[in-house]
Amino acid sequence: MVTGTKPIRALSRRISKGVGMTSVRTRQRLVDRLATEGIHRHEVLQAMNTVPRHLFVDEALASRAYEDIALPIGYGQTISQPFVVALMTQALLDDLDPARVLEIGTGCGYQTAILACLIDEVFTIERIQELYQQSRNRLFDIGLRNIKFRHGDGFLGWDEYAPYDAILAAAAPNQIPQTLLDQLAVGGRLILPVGERSQQKLIKIERTAEGYEQHELESVRFVPLIEGTS
Repeated sequence: MVTGTKPIRALSRRISKGVGMTSVRTRQRLVDRLATEGIHRHEVLQAMNTVPRHLFVDEALASRAYEDIALPIGYGQTISQPFVVALMTQALLDDLDPARVLEIGTGCGYQTAILACLIDEVFTIERIQELYQQSRNRLFDIGLRNIKFRHGDGFLGWDEYAPYDAILAAAAPNQIPQTLLDQLAVGGRLILPVGERSQQKLIKIERTAEGYEQHELESVRFVPLIEGTS
């Protein structure tokens, strides 16, 4: 279920407050901006305020960590814009109480950390070995223990632990992978960007007893979801 406070409190106790552009005050300014842009769920804003984004980027970019922009993390990947992270998380949770969530594309682990503050069990897959290892170490170091990691192909999902109450993809396929739809529980929800990089839409898909219902949420721009591992 969405616990909302317990993991966030535990994480808060472990993380130093930081100074300057990494300070609590700096994070609060970002959260205030997100609230004015339509992020209304208190627990999402609280998680965004708690998780220190500067720890998920190169030290040289730490001063830009709380700008509402995507930033490079190496290997041709990016850490998503905070608004998009918050929007996807909010879309995942609205009118849903997921206990088990699958994330496709761990990346630097920032979206993973936000989910882990709010969800009992998070399963995350990363295709790039170096990012998988870095993120696993980073999230362990900041005290999150409710995450299972896998180095693997996101197109295949993670059948061992399916079905999932919700699935979130942080990279964009040209078409929605059937494997992810199959691993979604009835009553569950899939949030993912779909399309070519210049024409992507953020999609919400809900699985019902009769099939799947699809809704467009927002125009977005993500790195492509690539098959295989590296």
